[in-house]
Amino acid sequence: MLENTKLIHGYPVVDKYTGAASIPKYQTSTFNQKDVFEKQDYSYTRFGNPTVAALEEGIATLEGAKYGFAFSSGMAAISTVLMLMETGNHIIVPNEVYGGTCQFVKDILPSYHIESSFVDYSDIETVEKAILPNTRVLYIETPSNPLLKVANIRKLVALAKKHELVTIMDNTFMTPLYQKPLELGVDIVIESATKFLNGHSDVVAGLVALNDERIAEQLTIYQKSFGSILGIEDAWLILRGMKTMGIRMEKSCQNAATIAEFLEKHPKIEKVFYPGLSSHPDSDVHLSQAKNGGAVLSFELGSEENVHTFTTHLNLPIIAVSLGGVESIVSYPRTMSHACISEEERLKQGVTPGLLRLSCGIEDTEDLLTDLEQALSYL
Repeated sequence: MLENTKLIHGYPVVDKYTGAASIPKYQTSTFNQKDVFEKQDYSYTRFGNPTVAALEEGIATLEGAKYGFAFSSGMAAISTVLMLMETGNHIIVPNEVYGGTCQFVKDILPSYHIESSFVDYSDIETVEKAILPNTRVLYIETPSNPLLKVANIRKLVALAKKHELVTIMDNTFMTPLYQKPLELGVDIVIESATKFLNGHSDVVAGLVALNDERIAEQLTIYQKSFGSILGIEDAWLILRGMKTMGIRMEKSCQNAATIAEFLEKHPKIEKVFYPGLSSHPDSDVHLSQAKNGGAVLSFELGSEENVHTFTTHLNLPIIAVSLGGVESIVSYPRTMSHACISEEERLKQGVTPGLLRLSCGIEDTEDLLTDLEQALSYL
């Protein structure tokens, strides 16, 4: 079954209880028990709900996994998975990682005596040198946010298996349509469903998929105990949004590729970061593990003043936190996605005062190019 067909027919889209063509919103906290001595599928929504269960089966299907889990946010998914580590463990994280993940690893995990090392994932030898006797997890994010750096998933997985480490990967930028970490050997994949999976900027959610039964059993307990469950309305909206993800993403990726080429040739742009460009230092690696360059790119305008002038004159993209909507979204990582880390850390990662990130929507390409050109003319 190909991807667009799978999005429509590959998981529960017809309600098995009523035959409804759209999974209903089972907006209930509890369920009537027909027999107090006989276990039912559902008893209490924190332990499971038919609407949420359909979404969890959906993400498992798309990722090619046995188990799927839905959480109240991307960070709820990330933090719950990371809390599977134990006191005394050590985790290796890429230097350039999502700001929320960075903050959780640096500010929260030490309270549980869990150590961390941030290293350059472009050099496998550097990553291997960071492995300690107590290292348990190798955390991967590729392409990275916001500079679209690429990590070699196959090499990192091989390294992890050599040292008996668990690999966890944030796959938000590429989605399961264009990059399948589990097929490449990753143990646990995390998606921010807030972004492309839902696609309409009206939900906050996180999804997790994996194949390991033991880890899935642990995660089930943590999900129930932490209570970071996804709301019914949000689960339903994501189920609806996922049905069109294939055609949405196709247009968004086409826009990103065209805009990246346009910006790379523009005299007002200092640098473009997009793994679909041949000029990207690791485009070959990226395209060996992903189907295309994705729908997100970043570019350098040189200064905070230029950023202010440019964004003031943009008309079509909204200026906002987040990405993955049907509308194009321009973000300023310095004060948005990476605001939770220090200026020193931002500069170390390459998050400069002149850096902007663009998540391409499904607008007509010509209109986006015209708008970008007129905004750049003010610089």
